[in-house]
Amino acid sequence: MTDEQWMQRSLELAARAEAEGEVPVGALVVSAEGEVLGEGWNRPIASHDPTAHAEIQALRAAAAKIGNYRLPGTTLYVTLEPCPMCAGAMVHARVARLVYGATDPRAGSAGTVFNLLQTEQLNHRTEVVGGVLAESCGETLKRFFRARRS
Repeated sequence: MTDEQWMQRSLELAARAEAEGEVPVGALVVSAEGEVLGEGWNRPIASHDPTAHAEIQALRAAAAKIGNYRLPGTTLYVTLEPCPMCAGAMVHARVARLVYGATDPRAGSAGTVFNLLQTEQLNHRTEVVGGVLAESCGETLKRFFRARRS
């Protein structure tokens, strides 16, 4: 599958978050062979857990599936550029590649505000591809927040 197809699946997961009243962000971890290892969507409100971001949910599911907290050779797809917490978790998990949709001008840690995934100060670097289906991903978030404000 292409990056766009995987991102479309991430948007479907974001819709699950939105249906639960959460900020609509969806993520999945895919192996080098193209197998989905883990999926996640934002759940911090429902789970009473500030770490329950879509990326963390997907990383936890992937690690549980393969029985290892290291996820070398994997790609994480997410509809919104990861925050510092999620980027840090990806570094610790040794995720090879990140593909994200919309940039996050407030906390984006894949190059917009911070660049934790490629900094030389850490012991692992993740390849970053941004802007995949950015318009659809961004519109999903804008629509959610417009509805919330009205």
